[in-house]
Amino acid sequence: MFKKILIANRGEIALRILRAARELDVKCVVAYSQADEASLPVLLADEAICIGPAPSSGSYLNVRNLLAAAIVTGAEAVHPGYGFLAENAEFAEKCEEHNLVFIGPRPETIERIGDKASARRVALEAGVPITPGSDALPDLAAARTFAVEIGYPVILKASAGGGGRGMRVVQSENDLERHFVNAQEEARAAFGDPEMYMERYLEEPRHVEIQVFGDGEGNVVHLYDRDCSIQRRYQKMLEEAPSMLDEGLRQEIAASAVRLAESIKYRGAGTCEYLVDREGKFYFSEMNTRIQVEHPVTEMVTQLDLVHAQLRVAAGEGIGFTQSDVRISGHAIEVRVTAEDPDHDFRPSAGTVTDVHWPGGHGIRVDSHVYSGYRIPPHYDSLIAKIIAWAPDREGAIARMERALRETVIEGVKTTIPFHLRVLDNAFYKRGAVYTNFIARRMLS
Repeated sequence: MFKKILIANRGEIALRILRAARELDVKCVVAYSQADEASLPVLLADEAICIGPAPSSGSYLNVRNLLAAAIVTGAEAVHPGYGFLAENAEFAEKCEEHNLVFIGPRPETIERIGDKASARRVALEAGVPITPGSDALPDLAAARTFAVEIGYPVILKASAGGGGRGMRVVQSENDLERHFVNAQEEARAAFGDPEMYMERYLEEPRHVEIQVFGDGEGNVVHLYDRDCSIQRRYQKMLEEAPSMLDEGLRQEIAASAVRLAESIKYRGAGTCEYLVDREGKFYFSEMNTRIQVEHPVTEMVTQLDLVHAQLRVAAGEGIGFTQSDVRISGHAIEVRVTAEDPDHDFRPSAGTVTDVHWPGGHGIRVDSHVYSGYRIPPHYDSLIAKIIAWAPDREGAIARMERALRETVIEGVKTTIPFHLRVLDNAFYKRGAVYTNFIARRMLS
């Protein structure tokens, strides 16, 4: 196992990694921007090092500064978390060039499967069904041509990343130029790469994903499924495990994810994302080559620590469990609490948290870097906490989450907690009738 790692991220995921590493007796260096000097991961780190100004382009996306921070502090490996450079093949390659282990897939794997257009070709080669779509689109003219070929509506996606950034649904040719340019700029700002690709847009699918782990030698284990259909503007807001699929379909989708990961000798944690239509047909959408924001729901139903597993695989110790070790017990729901005002079109609500009280009790977990007096900076994603509820069944998990959210107190900023309570109380949600248009159709219409 490593003696010291650099955490190249911020917020709740930096704290999550730090805690897992501590349990394995691994010291942590937290890289931080000037805006995050007083963040909880920095305060709890064994060492902390400033890597630049508040804008992520000068800090969390600054490859040179991150590498220098790792080298000068004597770190042996770099954990990129999620977002920022987590799926950047060049960063992974630079880490290797400087004798730093990148805690994630090999650079060539990220290049091949992390690029969303290339991933579709890999899926086809592995016999995994995909929606009709394009390779990378060199320009707007190519996008126009391909949209006519597969038919509107279509969806534009950023080749270099996920999280809903650089993603647009286009209903007609009249809207294509505006959405293409806007999506490119959003992708450039989020991932440093404006490249786009296109897929046919499926109406009312479920968004289901499979968590996989590979040892880099061709051995892959899956940890079953999550449902991530509750989304707003392609950003996930609430996730649960397992998804509302029948067991036969669940096993079929999981087997396809393992087959895909085995075909590229995947190393570390990865997530294969699928769209499932009303007829039960599933289509591979993309593979995220990192830990996911929603990984805690999988941990709660399997009782496996995914960050521990990431560290073990990266250190060459293997996955640490076999497929027969993976069992699902109960149901887990995660809500993403963000500093946004749901009553005013989810307007960002940066500012100082004057008081905070987190919920507790059996089956409740809170992942957060926020404390009383913490100032939420306006420069980054607005996620301030993930509240996770586990119970023996879905009905119990919903009831437990409602109780936990009503216990939660966050003063000084607006949050999405009231909105989440409305989702949980929605009759369609309660009976599992959730699709990717759930919020637009059932909550905002």
